[in-house]
Amino acid sequence: MSYQFKASHITSGNVVFPDKLEIDEEKVIFYKAKLIGYESTVIQRNAIGSVSLHAGLLFADIIIETKGGQRTVANGFTRSNAKRIQKILSE
Repeated sequence: MSYQFKASHITSGNVVFPDKLEIDEEKVIFYKAKLIGYESTVIQRNAIGSVSLHAGLLFADIIIETKGGQRTVANGFTRSNAKRIQKILSE
């Protein structure tokens, strides 16, 4: 199964170009948009060491750390989506 999540436009750093996560059975792709184009990070699911949340009142950041020490932070997701992402990646 494949999932797509998009950060809220009303959060800091996401007003014009929100962060995006695509999750499937094998990998997670994190998209960080730029003024022109975007930067993507591919993380194999079997390489994920931990997934944590940094939650505020309405929104949360997803922190994905690999077993090799790479740290990826996706900003500005709703708390409910962030919890769902965390659950999917922890399975």
